[in-house]
Amino acid sequence: MPPSASTVPLVPIPPVVDLEELYKTSPPPFGHDMLKLFGFDPEYVNLNNGSYGSLPLPVRVACDNWTTEIESNPDKFIRYKAHHLVNRARERIAQLIGANVDECVIVNNASHGIATVLRNFSFKEGDALIGANTTYGSISKSLKYLGDIPPHPSVLTYDVHFPTTRETILEEFGQFIHKVREERDDSHQKRTIIAIIDSITSHPGVLMPWKEMVSICRDAGIYSLVDAAHSIGQELDLNLSEAKPDFWVSNCHKWLYAKRGCAVLYVPKRSGAASLILNQHIIKSPIPTPVEYHSRRTRIIRVLRSLPNSLLVNFQLFALLASAYRVSGTGTIDHVPHISPIAALDFRAWLGGEHKINEYTHNLAIEGGKYLAKRFGTILLDPEGSFTLNMVNVELPIPG
Repeated sequence: MPPSASTVPLVPIPPVVDLEELYKTSPPPFGHDMLKLFGFDPEYVNLNNGSYGSLPLPVRVACDNWTTEIESNPDKFIRYKAHHLVNRARERIAQLIGANVDECVIVNNASHGIATVLRNFSFKEGDALIGANTTYGSISKSLKYLGDIPPHPSVLTYDVHFPTTRETILEEFGQFIHKVREERDDSHQKRTIIAIIDSITSHPGVLMPWKEMVSICRDAGIYSLVDAAHSIGQELDLNLSEAKPDFWVSNCHKWLYAKRGCAVLYVPKRSGAASLILNQHIIKSPIPTPVEYHSRRTRIIRVLRSLPNSLLVNFQLFALLASAYRVSGTGTIDHVPHISPIAALDFRAWLGGEHKINEYTHNLAIEGGKYLAKRFGTILLDPEGSFTLNMVNVELPIPG
């Protein structure tokens, strides 16, 4: 019996774009002329890029080409080519965010990346997980779940209320972290404390002083796990090697124009003597655990047997950097979203690059917010624009 027709009218598929020829031409000016590079329904005005992203047609064409190649010979592509393309994507992303390529892995989304980090910690009674009243819903639930199961780490909440100032946020966050650290000081046992820090909150859409908050955590001996779901493609001049978060994860399918779902998880290594204290050693397995996994005991024995004494100091790094591909190879998946940052970054370079794109989108958000507030007879959350990148917060004219 043939399937019933969809009740949802489908938008006609746009004509195929020749990418090589397209990128030889000048891009259209920003604004309405740019709409022809997206496949939106003419009846739809997209005001919600932040939730799911919007795939440009040139990126979609590149992804469709990869899909065609995969389906022509799945064995060959998945076994022998996919990891090379994923590594190219990692290289391009690492360059954009100011990190080393062997500190970056590609995962499905920010929630997946954060769960990967949290589930790899071995918690003890008395440990603590810190979220905020602005923490994204699935992340808050992950913290709650971990607090609900043995050994029941405490789940603490830092409150931030808007409107506010950067100085107030940092002062109150610093006081909160100091109190948590002071209450859990134990000379007999080291406590594991992890703080989830938003780089850009989802509700409201606000740029947080996350780099300074990371520094506060570092000074207090607390792990910083930065939920940067909205950062890449929206926050300029990211330099994670300088900011030094303990963990950082950002979606590439939102503001970077990659195919959903795709995110980058950054787990740093440290240089010099500190290379013996790696955050990478914490990530013992991606989710789900792949067939390549080896227990810590087996891994250490193998490396000790195979390496000369002069290299033993680096055995953890040697063994664990291989997780970069394992995180992307946790069973059969569609590799195209994980490869798509290559096409997304090519497209963005053709448009003029990160600064040109974000100068336009930031100014549009500011001016659009002012226009809406004037039409509604209300106010902006951030009239000066110090908390605003490409998402603007306008009060709705709803009583009460």
